[in-house]
Amino acid sequence: MTDDQSRSGLPPAAAARMEEIRHSGTWGSALSADEFTAIRSVGFEPAGQVLGAAVYNIGYTGGYGCAGAWTGYYNSPLTFGPLQSVTQTSSQGGQTSFAPLVRAMYEARHTAINRMITECQALGGHGIVGVKLTIGPFPAGGLEFKAIGTAVRAPGAPPLRTPFTSDLSGQDFAKLINRGWVPAGLALGISIAARHDDWLTVGQTRWSAGNAEVTGYTELVHEGRHDARVQLERDVRRIGAEGVVIADLNVRVRERECPMQEGARDHILETTIIGTSIVRFSEGQKSSGKPTIAVLSLDPQRRQAARVRI
Repeated sequence: MTDDQSRSGLPPAAAARMEEIRHSGTWGSALSADEFTAIRSVGFEPAGQVLGAAVYNIGYTGGYGCAGAWTGYYNSPLTFGPLQSVTQTSSQGGQTSFAPLVRAMYEARHTAINRMITECQALGGHGIVGVKLTIGPFPAGGLEFKAIGTAVRAPGAPPLRTPFTSDLSGQDFAKLINRGWVPAGLALGISIAARHDDWLTVGQTRWSAGNAEVTGYTELVHEGRHDARVQLERDVRRIGAEGVVIADLNVRVRERECPMQEGARDHILETTIIGTSIVRFSEGQKSSGKPTIAVLSLDPQRRQAARVRI
């Protein structure tokens, strides 16, 4: 496989599959009947199912240190209490962050997406809808990053330099087009935040602490999600879009033994946000006539009577 094929070009097997689809006169898709109808209603038609995959070996991940491992009790003439740890996010960089792992996750997903886009171009598609991004263990070792969706095209329209990608359903794609917006591309926000369980956190998680907020965990969740949103905004700007509609926000929390302090624990928060960035191309369709106002009665008897009449 050439270097171009390994990044964005089609491997021989995929190229042969695209050639077969083009000459078969048929197409496949992951669309439901409702999705197919919705896409057709806005002037698009399916071109075929497209796939991009990449298997990555995860080596150096970073995070071997711990930014808050040396916290303990402090004593001064005025105060006595537990030192608080700090939350380290991947975007901050440094030896104690998981920046190398996050960079690998971005690269792997973008590689899979780019290969899927290349298949879309080979089928003459203008974009891809219903994209599903998955990650899972590969039997021979490493992680498999996969992107699969349905390529669509607008008959008679000139080809795009770069087809759009979208995780929107067929119905949501049609709604977007009808309102004057068009997908620009998938936007990703990935962050890994780590926090050492300091003395304050240990004390707040004891049974004797009662029903009280664990401030260290609250900060970990806040900082991790905030960092992922910041990375998402940067990806939207990179694509050149005006905004993003988010379809998936996944948060996973795990713990590990602190690599810097025997018997202590760290908590790791992995946040992944996936959305479709969008841009406006027109004012959209305007409804004719006067706008309607929906009125909902707060009287349960009147609502029940209305349902009976219907």
